Amino acid sequence: MTHFAVVAPALYSHFNTLMVLARELVTRGHRVTFIHRPDAAAYVKDARVGFHAIGAATHPAGSLPAMLARVANPGSPLGLRRVILDMAASTEMLCRELPAALKALQVDCVLADQMEAAGGMVAESIGMPFISIACALPVNREPGIPLPVMPFVYEDSERAFKIVEGSTRVYDWMMGPHHRAIAAQAQRLGLPPRSMLHECLSPLAQIAQIVPGFDFPRRELPAHFHHVGPLHAANVAPALSPQELAPFLPPASSKRPFIYASLGTLVSDRYSLFKRIAKACKQLDADLLIAHCGGLNDAQVRALEAIGSTRVHAYVPQLAVLARADAIVSHAGANTIMEAVAACTPILALPIAFDHPGGAARVEYSGVGLRASPRMSSVADLVRKLSRLLAEPDFAARMAPLSDAIRVAGGAPRAADIIETALHLPTAVASHG
Repeated sequence: MTHFAVVAPALYSHFNTLMVLARELVTRGHRVTFIHRPDAAAYVKDARVGFHAIGAATHPAGSLPAMLARVANPGSPLGLRRVILDMAASTEMLCRELPAALKALQVDCVLADQMEAAGGMVAESIGMPFISIACALPVNREPGIPLPVMPFVYEDSERAFKIVEGSTRVYDWMMGPHHRAIAAQAQRLGLPPRSMLHECLSPLAQIAQIVPGFDFPRRELPAHFHHVGPLHAANVAPALSPQELAPFLPPASSKRPFIYASLGTLVSDRYSLFKRIAKACKQLDADLLIAHCGGLNDAQVRALEAIGSTRVHAYVPQLAVLARADAIVSHAGANTIMEAVAACTPILALPIAFDHPGGAARVEYSGVGLRASPRMSSVADLVRKLSRLLAEPDFAARMAPLSDAIRVAGGAPRAADIIETALHLPTAVASHG
């Protein structure tokens, strides 16, 4: 048995994704423990998977909601800087406290989310193997490839390369506090100089949730980089009974298009945006299902349900819904996008923050959907783009080979195979590769 520690940002979407991999490893006879600030324990909901709290002095219980509120709505440039300072403080805390925790727990290997540098740095500093996992779009850099936060579609031209280079410099300047935190901790841990996330990746194995056909053209990924598709079993809808699915789906007799809208778990408090989406679906005479992930209050839910044929729920069985939907309106988060592609459900991407712009750009580049501004798009704009997704078969046709690629990419079982192989571990169960 190998004991794995998972180190990731204290965000539900990242923990939720890595929990899928954790469960796969547990079924193979391994032990898995998530390590982070006390509040993150709420994200670990499987008794077979452990959680170990650190950082209570600087990140006490009850402090996470305020941080998440800043992340979801940074507002001004000063607010954005505060978010970056929060990231830096989290990395500093983890780098300071992880070494003792890993030793006390007798951890053998770290599974390090690409978006948190501390996991890889601390493991490297104590000679412990670590594997990098890209829950979001990969942070691996290449000349001419727009960063995940950038809205640009890839273009093989000198002009486009210069735009990417200039925007990368601006991004790196903005991320200065985080880069300085990484550099300071690398020095304190006795590591070679580094200051950016892409400089903290595993030399053993790097695992990404996307498939090559969805990304921009890559030429410099290391040989130990693996595309496994979504860790969630996105190619198989959950086996739910008709009674369990009934609250989320239109009546069987409905002849209207069925549209699903979700803005993810962190930025789902956009009532005005959901309202525009609902009005657009009403004009299209479409059935709409909204998943707000707790971002709306009861009055807002009732107001949305009064618009056309709209159902609103906090959480829905997303894989099953995507299998039935004719289109999805999404924030372009990596999990939702890949699950939509697996289900061959055309995407209207409304990128809000983080790596959403990069996800939306890849949706457009791969031809599996359209994108629009979540702030500037009018109801008429949404109607026009949704009409195209519903009427033009080319979107679903372009999705088909990507869906096939996801089906054979392997997901969490293949990721576990890769991890065991990289660590020269005996396979605990039959290979799923």
